[in-house]
Amino acid sequence: MIIVGGGTVDAELLTDLYASGGHLVGADGGADQIVAAGLKPELIVGDFDSLKDPHSWLGKTRLMQISEQETTDFEKALYSTRAPVTVAMGMTGRRFDHTLAALDAVTRYAARRKIILVDEEDVALALTDAFSFTVAPGERVSIHPLAPVTFWRSEGLKYPLDAVKLAPGVRTGTSNEALEGPFTIVPEEGVHAPYLLILPRRHLMGLVAKLLTQKPTRQRKAPV
Repeated sequence: MIIVGGGTVDAELLTDLYASGGHLVGADGGADQIVAAGLKPELIVGDFDSLKDPHSWLGKTRLMQISEQETTDFEKALYSTRAPVTVAMGMTGRRFDHTLAALDAVTRYAARRKIILVDEEDVALALTDAFSFTVAPGERVSIHPLAPVTFWRSEGLKYPLDAVKLAPGVRTGTSNEALEGPFTIVPEEGVHAPYLLILPRRHLMGLVAKLLTQKPTRQRKAPV
């Protein structure tokens, strides 16, 4: 599933994700971003305060108007849908408060959903358990804690995370590097504290493919 917000969206990348089988969900005004890319959302979720012309969508796609103001449109889209992997575009950039709110939502849902935030340069995969991946030798691998998290060990990183505790405002794992390419990160078992694995954006499709292999694939169906 691809949830699109009103921030920075690469239309070409969005089209590629859709062509690879992704379902398009507009988080309120994010639906207009989908249309700007020449595509159509299957579902629009939000309070509809930033959607250009909500009435024009009647009969054209599924609309889910949610009036509560305790959550952002991104979080409304998260709690109203389900998917084996969720790519979130347009949730960062343009407005700093929206970026922070997106990180808060990811922190709350990381244990329940596989979410990848996408911006102009990077992708940030929310994790709570061990993860292995392969990048080029010497490539940047950043780890950012969304809550205090202790790592039991790591493999293939220039700066090992063996018995290392990371916490917001205390210590982060910015600009680590892969040694030979493959790396593994192992946090403390049973705690499920959320953290972000941040990689260059070119690894998005590889991450999606990796995450999809962790569950039986399903036929393409409606997002809710």
